[in-house]
Amino acid sequence: MGLTSHKVLVLAAVTALLLMAGTVWAWPRFARPTWRAVLGRIGALLATQLAVLCALGLLANNYFSFYSSWDDLLGTGERGEVSVTGQQGEPGPGPSPGPSPSGSAAAEPPAQPVQRLGRAEVDSGGRGREPSRVGEIQEIRIPGPASGLSTDGYVYLPPEYFQAQHAERRFPAVIVLTGFPGDAKNLITRLNYPGAALGLMSSGRMQPTVLVLMRPSPALPADSECEDIPGGVRSETYFARDVPRVLAASYRISTGPRAWGMMGNSTGGYCALKLTMRHPEVFPAGVSVSGYYKAAEDVSTGDLFKGSQQRRDEADLMWRLRSLPGPPVAVMLAGSREGDGDYQRETDAFAAAVRPPMTVATASVPTGGHNFETWSRLLPPALEFLSRHLAP
Repeated sequence: MGLTSHKVLVLAAVTALLLMAGTVWAWPRFARPTWRAVLGRIGALLATQLAVLCALGLLANNYFSFYSSWDDLLGTGERGEVSVTGQQGEPGPGPSPGPSPSGSAAAEPPAQPVQRLGRAEVDSGGRGREPSRVGEIQEIRIPGPASGLSTDGYVYLPPEYFQAQHAERRFPAVIVLTGFPGDAKNLITRLNYPGAALGLMSSGRMQPTVLVLMRPSPALPADSECEDIPGGVRSETYFARDVPRVLAASYRISTGPRAWGMMGNSTGGYCALKLTMRHPEVFPAGVSVSGYYKAAEDVSTGDLFKGSQQRRDEADLMWRLRSLPGPPVAVMLAGSREGDGDYQRETDAFAAAVRPPMTVATASVPTGGHNFETWSRLLPPALEFLSRHLAP
């Protein structure tokens, strides 16, 4: 029986209930002051708790699709090849510069520099530690002069950033977002974005690019779904307006119309796709990894739209495809064909609804859950895709 089988879940739940009932029935015998009774009490409690935890774990896994199979959970079995389809060629003319989100360029407050908090080591795969060979990861705090928000994250600067022959060069950049609530450090320790990018750049499959590694909500513990909430936090303004300006003012990052891309997993994938579609003048390309297509509304988000059906519709990416002109952007949808709930069905529907000038490509693995193992396999094609569609 498969990990996500309803039979496995029912069996686990029945086992937990039987053990609980058996523990209650046998407890008077375990109350005796003998070593056998003490061991009986310990064994009954451990068995009951383990069974309850297994049942709850299976229930959570079935709901969130963390793991698709026993092999996925245990890290065994054949993983299968990554399949890439759709537009993969050189980008066409970029979108014309448009007004910055939430106001005109003339109204922009002065860009503040990032605050540097420390450094993290690059997992370079044995290439050494010198920044001119492997790049550098800096921990930073990114202020938001327009949104009033601020959050911590990391920036990965490629080796060329530190090489004398590139001292005047400006680089394209990609904002990378975790899922919610997420920890930006997971993008380094669990997914190793810097190491993956370094490997692709060293082999010539990716141009030197700055990575900005962040969590998707700058207003924790709330999940803002990258929205500007009426009378509340302005997360959309923060990511689409503040972060590019502040990073470009702090590092040698290009301010050209094709300089910035965006990608993320889960909630970060939804944010990347939505902000790319809403702000093609800022993000001409985006990648959604195991993302969804409609803003979540639950206890963690609160009332995102303050009763406005128009705002709710505009946060529904399928509604945007059906109801609004297609934006001049290139997007990639990356995920697993089996094992991640309704992801594949919803992704097929989204891809089928895309119309020019918007273009769509897909990257997929045969099976995989909503987890780091699946996402790490999709990083190379996702980063290559963005590299082909960005220019300094």
